[in-house]
Amino acid sequence: MTVSAADLAGELKLLRRGRGIAAPQLAERAGPALRAVCGMAEGEGNAAIRKTLGECLSGWARSLPEDLCTAVLAALGLHPEAAHPFYQDRVRWLAKHLQRDDRTARRRIDDGIHQLAEVAVASTSESDKTEAAQPSRRWHTEELRVAVALDQPVPEVLESRRIVADADDIAELDLALTLTDSVYRGEAIGSEDLRVDVFHGGRLTGRVMESTDRVGLALRLPSPLKRLSKHEIALRFRAEFRHPHFVCVPRHPVDLFDLHVRFALPIPVEVVLLERVFQDDASDEAARGFSLTPDASGEVHVQFRHLTPGFAYGVRWRPSEN
Repeated sequence: MTVSAADLAGELKLLRRGRGIAAPQLAERAGPALRAVCGMAEGEGNAAIRKTLGECLSGWARSLPEDLCTAVLAALGLHPEAAHPFYQDRVRWLAKHLQRDDRTARRRIDDGIHQLAEVAVASTSESDKTEAAQPSRRWHTEELRVAVALDQPVPEVLESRRIVADADDIAELDLALTLTDSVYRGEAIGSEDLRVDVFHGGRLTGRVMESTDRVGLALRLPSPLKRLSKHEIALRFRAEFRHPHFVCVPRHPVDLFDLHVRFALPIPVEVVLLERVFQDDASDEAARGFSLTPDASGEVHVQFRHLTPGFAYGVRWRPSEN
């Protein structure tokens, strides 16, 4: 089904009425454009539709300017501080939050919905092109959980990954890690620069420089996987961070990327979310995202869903000058 941004915006305006995404008749209110861009199957119940819509719409909204993102999430009933049963009450909450009148809040909502629809349609179209360009995809990551500890003598990254075979006889995984810094350009990244340990799930059988800053890793599995079977691996990486960011740039599709980053003292003066940006833009301060506030332990926790191969997802920080 071909979806236009205008059709999708119209359905989103209907969805924002009443309880929004919490509406008890959600299966009736989720129109064909919404179902198409979110990839919903026929016959799904309210709970499944609510979960899918929440994940998709929240993810797309994060790419909007902060005020429009807040406006859209509040209007649809997705903002935790605006979970009011009536749309008018959510408009009033937004007006107070923005320190504007109700009329301005409604304009922000309309602007946000139109931009959200454009982002959703563009994202869906690009994902379709990516899938069409990768007919030989043999496996994908169902769940990737990463913990980054920057308060260690040498920063450590713990990675736990569940992969799903999309073909038979998957015996080896092609993994990669990029260290972006001019220090490494033109020369190999040695084993002392990047240490890789396998905790479980396979054995490293190859390590090759794919570019001046990208290391390719071959992980041989204990036994070949059959189509639709799942397998879990756990790795540890140790390396100095040459740029103040950590991102995942998937080679294969990733359904869920869960990231914890623990900062060393002093806490960075700024931490921002990076979602679906070009890899080269990850270190560019002009590429902006949501501001994140580390908790009392100096940590931030973010999640990303349905990652597009070739784009970067993660966080960037600006170190304290002290």
